[in-house]
Amino acid sequence: MDLNLAVLIDGDNIPSTYIKEMMEEIAKYGNPTIKRIYGDWTKPDLSKWKKILLENAITPIQQYGYTKGKNATDSAMIIDAMDILYSDKVNGFCLVSSDSDFTRLATRLREAGMKVFGIGEKKTPNPFIVACDKFIYLEILKYESEDNEVESIDNAPTIKTNVDKITTKDIKLISNTISDLADDDGWAFLGDVGSLLQKKQPNFDSRNYGFQKLTPLIKSIKSFEIEQREASKGKSKLIYARNKKQSKTSSK
Repeated sequence: MDLNLAVLIDGDNIPSTYIKEMMEEIAKYGNPTIKRIYGDWTKPDLSKWKKILLENAITPIQQYGYTKGKNATDSAMIIDAMDILYSDKVNGFCLVSSDSDFTRLATRLREAGMKVFGIGEKKTPNPFIVACDKFIYLEILKYESEDNEVESIDNAPTIKTNVDKITTKDIKLISNTISDLADDDGWAFLGDVGSLLQKKQPNFDSRNYGFQKLTPLIKSIKSFEIEQREASKGKSKLIYARNKKQSKTSSK
């Protein structure tokens, strides 16, 4: 069942150029039944948002900056989030900001049983990222949109623009996760691996490394091997992964 999502956007903190890709991404996780953006709309720097809001049915919430140096937008967004929480109209939130001020809000919403998705730029502080169930980088959505006509060939990345390189730390995270879920022969169902990776590191996303899906990402790393198995009904294949070191040990 799709989640009913409240999408709350920090207009002072997010560039308007990302809106199309952002709304398409949000639709993957649920139905955005509430869509609001917060900011002081008397300021000229928010003028680029106005046409986009009509096209995407996003409600602008006016928030004046009453005190210099204080972020009134954050306060308005937090108060609205709590009102929505207690209205019982949604079962998930999407907080769109690169501001760590929403860390406590994300934590509180999850404590109340809400699914929380965070969306922001790569400059987003880690405390806000780990407070969410899943965190998506806006830059990756933009790159993905620009390169969406490129089809994946074997293990070739489908996103070719300025992506992160796989580090030893990333490989260790994947390896440990496979080990956590492995059966006696070392194999772990890749769907479960992806879910556990998300829980361990909310901003883990194969697209960050230039791959549309987890399977080609795993295939590109020599430390792992992939096996396809027939599903019980024979209509689709199930994909499993294991650490190569473990497979060598088990073959002795």
